[in-house]
Amino acid sequence: MAKILVVDDERKMCVILKGMLQEKGHDVTAIEDSQKAQELLGRREFDLVITDLKMTPVDGLELLRVVKKASPETEVVLMTAYASVQTAIEAMKQGAYDYIIKPFDLEEMGLLVEKIAEKRRLVMENRQLREDLSGRGDRKMVLGSSSRMRQVMSLVDKVAPSNVTVLIRGESGTGKELVAEAIHRQSPRSAGPLVVVNCAALTETLLESELFGHERGAFTGAIKKKLGRFEISQGGSIFLDEVGDVSPALQAKLLRMLQEKTFVRVGGTETITVDVRLIAATNRNLEKAIAEGRFREDLYYRLSVFPITVPPLRERSEDIPPLVEHFLRARGRGLDDMDKNALDQLVVYHWPGNVRELENVIERAVILAGEERIGLSHLPFLPSAQTPASSTGGDLNLEQLERESILLALQQTGGNKSEAARLLGVTRRALYSRMERLGLRKPASS
Repeated sequence: MAKILVVDDERKMCVILKGMLQEKGHDVTAIEDSQKAQELLGRREFDLVITDLKMTPVDGLELLRVVKKASPETEVVLMTAYASVQTAIEAMKQGAYDYIIKPFDLEEMGLLVEKIAEKRRLVMENRQLREDLSGRGDRKMVLGSSSRMRQVMSLVDKVAPSNVTVLIRGESGTGKELVAEAIHRQSPRSAGPLVVVNCAALTETLLESELFGHERGAFTGAIKKKLGRFEISQGGSIFLDEVGDVSPALQAKLLRMLQEKTFVRVGGTETITVDVRLIAATNRNLEKAIAEGRFREDLYYRLSVFPITVPPLRERSEDIPPLVEHFLRARGRGLDDMDKNALDQLVVYHWPGNVRELENVIERAVILAGEERIGLSHLPFLPSAQTPASSTGGDLNLEQLERESILLALQQTGGNKSEAARLLGVTRRALYSRMERLGLRKPASS
């Protein structure tokens, strides 16, 4: 199926072409007003535009320029009863796929459209194949090959071919989005889009508009209609990261979407039906949130049809050396460029920020080392990588380790204590208590 726009100021031609192309299974929009067509092309993308040449106020060549500027991959076929060699040359120079003279046989137009649709399908398949071939090894490497991660990937292999909703659980930085990508890539929907939404990054109002779209005038600043991520995901998958942060009011709308596969845009009245697979992820304790009344139990059961838990990096330390090697190679270095003592410290560190933190540490170490071999001196920001000349005589000092872990988390979050608490896997109140105990926070005045 191709998304096709037909533009012709003759109503009869619009009706005939729309009917013929819809019979062939295409999604067709037909417009008689070339000015409205130009406005529509600024808001929507099409696979193919079939337009008359002689029109006012906007002619076919101008529409061709608009299309190619906005979406170079969209093909354009020009129709005219006033053919000339010069106009044909001009159309081809500006990127037209073909030029057809009126009156034409409908079968001829149908064959031309099928040829364009087949070309586009092959281009998309080749692009997907290149992306898979270039990204498959990297994604698999970042996820890891330990026994724990092999169990995770075994679950991915089992659930990917189905259409059920998947809930991916795990701490921040463990690679939940990569697991979602693996599920989508191995599913029958792989030719469709995988749309990612970070639910924690937006306010309730913005998130609702982002997910479900809005109509023009729905709120201040809504100057035109916007398609939501669910509509954009049509035929593919949508990944809702940090779904545990969705507000209770928005949870109700999300539940309806899961139950009925329908929704209404913000400020709209039209019920929209979509065919989308939902993959969600969270680092929250949803069971606790349910008990506290912050998360709907019925939504939880809809989301966790097939749960997958990604283990933290500290529970699969055998993945650390190959991950270090992968991150070093991505920066033009190799595992031979790192001292064994430095690698050993990376393996024993508890990694509260998981794989994301490990990648950041490697990136900073490479910058600090320059052309030198990477050693402990290039890991000053890693608490467990301090030189052993400490008051403990080299033994582990748990209080010092805890202190430095908190300082590292605060450093990584720019001093944001809520984010630091989340990174460390504790509540904000618990973080404050530990900071006070360790002398990192002034006691509250009595």
